[in-house]
Amino acid sequence: MNSKKHIAILGSTGSIGTQALEVIQSHPEQFEVELLTAQNNADLLIEQATKFKPNAVVIANEDHYMKVKMALLPLNIKVFAGENALASAVQMDTIDLVLTALVGYSGLKPTMKAIEAGKTIALANKETLVVAGDLITTLAREKDVNILPVDSEHSAIFQCLVGEFHNRIEKIILTASGGPFRGKKREALAHVTKAEALKHPNWTMGAKVTIDSATLMNKGLEVIEAKWLFGLRPDQVDVVVHPQSIIHSLVQFEDSSIKAQLGLPDMRLPIQFALGYPQRLASTFPRFDFAAYPALTFEPPDTETFRNLALAFQALGKGGNMPCVLNAANEVVVEQFLKDRLGFLQMSEVVEQCMNKMSYVAKPSLDDYVQTDQETRIRAAELIG
Repeated sequence: MNSKKHIAILGSTGSIGTQALEVIQSHPEQFEVELLTAQNNADLLIEQATKFKPNAVVIANEDHYMKVKMALLPLNIKVFAGENALASAVQMDTIDLVLTALVGYSGLKPTMKAIEAGKTIALANKETLVVAGDLITTLAREKDVNILPVDSEHSAIFQCLVGEFHNRIEKIILTASGGPFRGKKREALAHVTKAEALKHPNWTMGAKVTIDSATLMNKGLEVIEAKWLFGLRPDQVDVVVHPQSIIHSLVQFEDSSIKAQLGLPDMRLPIQFALGYPQRLASTFPRFDFAAYPALTFEPPDTETFRNLALAFQALGKGGNMPCVLNAANEVVVEQFLKDRLGFLQMSEVVEQCMNKMSYVAKPSLDDYVQTDQETRIRAAELIG
């Protein structure tokens, strides 16, 4: 019998983190929880730690440290607090695999530290590769670390490539649901509300990712992530809108054959595939029924209405620190939209202005990325006013 994999979940209280714990609970013979981390949700972190009894937990917001520490004291679970503690904890010798499910730029530093420590990475934090794909992939090669994709689209590509790694990819095709506003034009989007934007037709996700899906920025970030994960040129990545979200992505090989991965929209499947790889583990997830979906449809994305996808391709083509600018500006505008301080269409306008105004660095260091991120956030806030 195989020994258990010891798992660290960064962002265990979010959508991906909670579903990952469901997968782990379903396979107690396969997995052991070694580390759980959260930013602010101390109550849920305490509940999860009480149930799964990890070696350690980290609460990034130090204001909650004593609350978590006292609650877990009887269980002899180590409790740490702060961003530096998070970056240190992922290096624990007892960890085999690190699931990075943090939201946004915050995933970069702990992911780098985990790679430096030689941990296998299950990556649900696409922004890490968007911001610093060159640095991350180079470091992973140096440390001989596998990065296993958790996003449903990148997991689909990875699953299509198993057994095909020696064959040349002509292009990959990422599928997009189109979000809640598919088919609408700019004038119809001028006054959409936060509540409308948060109603995704197919997937249940956190607020930030759901808004990114509504603007198609999520697909843009996935395009950049795919370039780095699979070693592709920008012109080898394509996007097609597939409203049913059954085909999760496709790979076209140089002989013209296309492979696709299908399934119901359920994030537990790509999470389980990454945690269990190279094994496919049995599941009780609902099964896809072709009879229930007599028509699967496809259409090109509307990049004039949904400017973010075009901006992401532009940032990818330019390279350097431009994807970092794109990501930082987007994180600011989404936060302000969720606070009702910015209109839906204004989000892409602010991102584009930041891309036009920020200094370009062709070959950025980690310090350059950090500086670019900070300065872009300041510029975006000024533009919003």
